[in-house]
Parts: sequence; structure tokens; C-alpha cells
Amino acid sequence: MARLRIAIAGFGLMGREHARLIRRHPDTELVGVADPAPDAAAAVAAFDVPHFADYREMMDATKPDGVVVALPNHLHLEAGLEVVKRKIPLFMEKPVTATIAEGLKLVEAAEATGVPMMVGHHRRHASDIRQARQIIESGRLGRILAVNGLWLTKKPLDYFDTAWRREPGGGPLLINLIHDIDVLRYLCGDIESVQAVSNNSARGFAVEDTAAVILKFESGALGSFLLSDAVPSPYVWDMAAKQALYLAHQPGDCYVIGGERGTLAVPTLHVWTHENDGDWRHPLQRTHLGGLQHDCYLAQVDDLVSVIRSGTKPVVDGMDGLRTLATVAAVAKAAEGGAAVTVAEMLTPEADS
Repeated sequence: MARLRIAIAGFGLMGREHARLIRRHPDTELVGVADPAPDAAAAVAAFDVPHFADYREMMDATKPDGVVVALPNHLHLEAGLEVVKRKIPLFMEKPVTATIAEGLKLVEAAEATGVPMMVGHHRRHASDIRQARQIIESGRLGRILAVNGLWLTKKPLDYFDTAWRREPGGGPLLINLIHDIDVLRYLCGDIESVQAVSNNSARGFAVEDTAAVILKFESGALGSFLLSDAVPSPYVWDMAAKQALYLAHQPGDCYVIGGERGTLAVPTLHVWTHENDGDWRHPLQRTHLGGLQHDCYLAQVDDLVSVIRSGTKPVVDGMDGLRTLATVAAVAKAAEGGAAVTVAEMLTPEADS
């Protein structure tokens, strides 16, 4: 079977990673890259594929089977609509769009034309996350009551040489928490409402560096999440799960999911229960339920191949990605005002105003 022809719009950090993954995967080939940046042509030349300044020209010239959009967030809507207009399957890097209103417009366009659209929340493709979901769905933990998450790491100062990372929208809520929120939604179900506080005391930039979040799931479970991009720690999924593209592996856990019968730690996949399904009067026992690990980024390409060839539903489709974005937007709004914010109220075109 011929390899699928994939083109990329945007050749920054993630665009180049997608190019490497497409080249590594046995079922895909890179056929073109579009990026108008002055240094893009030289970077694309290393992959020996055509370079275009305009992604429209690229799509019309290469006639790809699928397009990866890895442009800056504010360009996601425009580029996504151009891909959908050409009826080409679309892979959109997270977040699905810069705003909720834009996301609703793009999702509606994709659904109206029948164009498959997947969103780049790579952690759902990881073996530990998938196994965790299987453990939860098996009933081994009982009804989920309490959820806790951590994302604590220290970004280097030169990371903030890029101006937009010092401004609202460039902090760990939208860049990092969005992945954890997506994982918690995948494992424990949709989130109904959130409360949050944040500050910028570590660096004094206009954007947050630390935040604490309270989550209320639609199931009735309650959760908390603490994050900071100014704290050295191993409590970050990419490091703990050995899935980081650039960071050293440090085994540990960053999610704890508690049910009436037991508690699951992720990504180690240790389950804690009392003997004989008892209570604190009975000794605790730990069972390791982890299996083989695979590269979540290559597994994400597997999903793209399946979507294009077989028409399967994406692991994360446009509406799913939009709901994750709306949940993070609710966190940001709650941190500004102090009151609880529902996700439903954010899923409207007026939510961004």
C-alpha cells in the first residue's frame, strides 16, 4: 500500500517534530512544508522536500492526503478553514484554535463538509494513559470520587525571550495545563465547573507562572490541580512517563485517581487497595498494572493514518479538542474573577468577549 502523502503548515518547534515523525513512520511521507519565516527554507531543505511560503500554494501543488497545521495559535482558524475547503483530512496542533468562537466556527465547517479533523493532544495516545483508562473502566477502583494532579517544572529564562510567552495566553495554563486537563477528561469524564487562583510572583511577567485549580466533574467527582513553570520537580507527565521530546526521564507520578475501592497512580500504574476490599483497619497492598510502553507521538501518527485510510473516528476530534480548550478557558476566567465558572458557559461564541 502506498504511503500517505502528508504536508505541514508551520515549521517551528512542533512543525519540525511532526516532520521527523512523518519521516519515521512506515506509512507516511512528507511531501511539502509551508512557512514564510526567513529561516524556514534552510530548515526545510534538510528534509529534502519542497518549501513554500504560503500553505495554500503548498496544498494546491502537492495534493496531500493529509495536512498538519502547526502554525501559531492565532492562525489556526484561517489555515484550518483552507484545509477543510479543499476537503483534506486535517491534523490541528493544540489548541484547536486561539478562541472558543473560532473553534466553534472551524468544527462546524469540518462537520458540515465531512472532513475528518483531529487535534494534537498526544497524551491520549500514550500506553500508560490508555491503560489507566482501562483500569478505571474495569471498575477496579470503584466509583471515582477524588482526583489530584501536579505539573511542576522550571522553564529556562531564555524560554521567555519570545515575547508572547510573557503575555496573557503564553503561560502554563494554555500551553501546559491544557494537556493535563485533556488527560483528566479522558480518564475521568467531562468537567462541569472550575475554580482557580493564579499569580505571577516568580518572574513578574504579565502572564501567570503558578496556579491552583479545583475541578468538579460531571460525574460528581472532585479534583485539584497545582501547576507552576518556576518550580524544579519530577512531577510532570512528560518526564515521569518517559515521553518528553527534549527532557530527561525521571520516574514518578503526576496524577492520583481515587475511587471507593482503590487508588490509581499515573504514570506508574500502581493501584492501592485494602486487603479483602476493606478499609483503613486493613493493610494496604500495592499492585503494578503497567504494561509495555510505546512512543505516543508515533501512535498519534498511527491514528492519523487510520483516520485517512479507514475513516475511523479520531482519538481526539475537533469538538473534543474544543471542549478541552473551553475547560482551560474556564480556569483562566475563574482565576481572574475568583468565582466558579462552568464549562458550558464557555462553549459559546460570546465566551471570548
